[in-house]
Amino acid sequence: MTEGRYERDRGSNVGTAITFLLIGLGAGTVVGMLLAPKTGRQLRRDLRRGYDSARGTFDDWKETARDFAEDAVERGSDFAEEFKDAVRPIARGIRRG
Repeated sequence: MTEGRYERDRGSNVGTAITFLLIGLGAGTVVGMLLAPKTGRQLRRDLRRGYDSARGTFDDWKETARDFAEDAVERGSDFAEEFKDAVRPIARGIRRG
């Protein structure tokens, strides 16, 4: 039997959140269609507006995530460069002797 600590992958948390968001949007749409005392034209217009709003929100989240990822890559690259510069003299000293 293996013992140990298990850590969650952050990517799966985001995927789970998006999945539940989409399920919630779908369920809300179905309930809204069944309970709405509106004509078909009004209902379709409202659904279209809701879809456009949800898509805009998703696009905003996507842009925020992209900006965060680009910033993280830049910070990681800067850190790697600083680390390389700090280790270079130590490596030269070890090679010499």
